[in-house]
Formats: sequence, structure tokens, C-alpha cells
Amino acid sequence: MLARLVRDFPESPGLSYEPKWDGFRCIVFRDGDDVVLGSRNEKPLDRYFPELRGSLLANLPNRCVLDGEIVIAGPSGLDFDALTQRIHPAESRVNLLSQSTPASFVAFDLLAFDDRSLLDEPFADRRSMLEDVLQHVEVPIHVTPSTTTPDEARDWFSRFEGAGLDGVIAKDGDLRYQPGKRVMLKVKHERTADCVVGGFRQHKDGEGVGSLLLGLFDESGVLHHVGVASGFSVARRSEFVDVLEPLQLVDGSDHPWHIPDNGLEQRVPGGQSRWSAGKDLSWTPLRPELVAEVSYDHLQGDRFRHATSFKRWRPDRSPESCTYAQLDTPIPTELTEVFGI
Repeated sequence: MLARLVRDFPESPGLSYEPKWDGFRCIVFRDGDDVVLGSRNEKPLDRYFPELRGSLLANLPNRCVLDGEIVIAGPSGLDFDALTQRIHPAESRVNLLSQSTPASFVAFDLLAFDDRSLLDEPFADRRSMLEDVLQHVEVPIHVTPSTTTPDEARDWFSRFEGAGLDGVIAKDGDLRYQPGKRVMLKVKHERTADCVVGGFRQHKDGEGVGSLLLGLFDESGVLHHVGVASGFSVARRSEFVDVLEPLQLVDGSDHPWHIPDNGLEQRVPGGQSRWSAGKDLSWTPLRPELVAEVSYDHLQGDRFRHATSFKRWRPDRSPESCTYAQLDTPIPTELTEVFGI
């Protein structure tokens, strides 16, 4: 069951609120000694998180189906980068990471118990049963916090972001479980930032600009690649060509991101990985003089977690003013508080 994005915080009688976990969505099936971790794309996650099997067997009822999220908690909160590193083809690497960065499972819905399907039961009843059957679970298995008080949910929305959560989910107490349908509500963080446009990538169809490469300066004056702005209309892709053409560098050797070996800790664009799947990651460098205002929902460490949305050009801003200091970065919340333990 999925959620649709809403911009206004939902408030109505019968709503329950939960933190929105930033991890891998997972359906856990347990039948006796058999445990299966199912992903959104119906591919099993078992081989990537072997450390969860024993904990699930020790904590879950003998026969049940749970909906939840696999997360990894780091010193500063949830660590999505560490989570993605677990999807690795080498079993030895997976086993090593399962010990150095162990995962947790956060349950937020109960879909079946014993021989009984709960899909047609109201969410309020499923939540009550979830709390009952998992009341004695121990780490790394958790039950997500839940509240029916909007003020408490708003407090979570602001405080929990510091621990890596990216919003709040709202569910109607009468809601039946509807797989594949966006019947829950989600409120996500959205802010704006002024960024240096350090380059661009051509659209995949070869027509116009497909994405803008964004940069921010740190306290030492080093320009870091922090993400991209994409999802442009056909008209805007063409319009951007005219805007960017005067800034293109024929020889990018003087570009701040052309640093084969300068000894700096610096994030730069490009480079193949197992996530790029052979995609063309070539990009065209630009003189770092243009500033764009973009909207973003979540900051993951020193970069934007998702692609940003272009809002407007900022000719009134200098590139040097585009620093990390402008970002609304909340103080991290202790994960023990987030997990409710």
C-alpha cells in the first residue's frame, strides 16, 4: 500500500500519524522456520540482510505477515548510503557489512496473523493487533511510533528529520489495506536553496538539457557537487540551452570539479558505479557563475537525497554566497527517541 504526497498537513478525526522512514520498504513473511523479506519490486532482500533472520525468528509470531522498513542507524541518524551499499553481488561483502553496519526492521502494519488475513480489517484494528503481538520485541526489531494527536505529529515532522526521517505518514483509522494503491497520505519536507550551476547533462533523447549539476561551497571555499535538478518540460530543456551556452567551457581543466589529485575532500559529479548500470554520466562543465534556486525535500549528509526541482534563476546572488550555511539543517535527534526504546 502506497502514499500520495500532500503539501498541507492533514488534520481530520480518525487519522493516525507515523514517522516516514527513509529505508527499504519490506514485507516480512514468517511461517515457522521460514522467513522471507520481500521488496517493492517483489525481489527478495534476504541475501542482503542475513543478520535480520535470527532476530525476526526470535521476535515475530510463528505465522504472520508484516509491512515495514529496513533501515540502518548510524552515529548521526539513519544512513541511507550505508543501506544502498548492502545491495552487493558478493556474499563476502554483504556478510562483512552485516556485521559492521547491521540493519534494523521497523514494523508499521500487520497484514496476516496465524491463518487470518487482515487486509480487509480497519487500520485502527490492525495497529492495535500489531502493538499486541509485538509488545515484547527487542532490537533490532521495532514498532514504529504512532499518534492520533496532530500537534505531536507536527513535532515529529520537525524534530525527527535530524535523525534521517523525511516526513510523516497519515492513515485513516478505517483504511483497509489496498496493495498498489496510494491511499495513505505523506507530508515531506520541502525547502529551497540557492546553488551554483557547475555543469549540465544532455537529455537522454539528445534534445536539450536533461539535468543541472548543482554545487555548494563549504567553509573552506571548496565547491562540492550536491545533486541535480531535473524533470524539465520540453520547452524548458530547449530554453536552458540558450541560457547555458555562453558559460560552456571547451577545456574543463580549470573547472573546480576537474581535480584528478588535489588532496581535497571534495564531492564531484560523474564516475560509474553499480547503481549507474552503464548509463552515460558524461557532463558539460560550465563556468561556475550562474545561480539557481531549487526546492529540495531532504538533505543526506552533504548532498541532496533526491533530485531537486528548479524554481528560478537568481541573477541577484553571487556564486560565493551559495554555501552550506544557508541550508535549514535540524539538530539530530537521538535514534533511541525515534525508535521509542
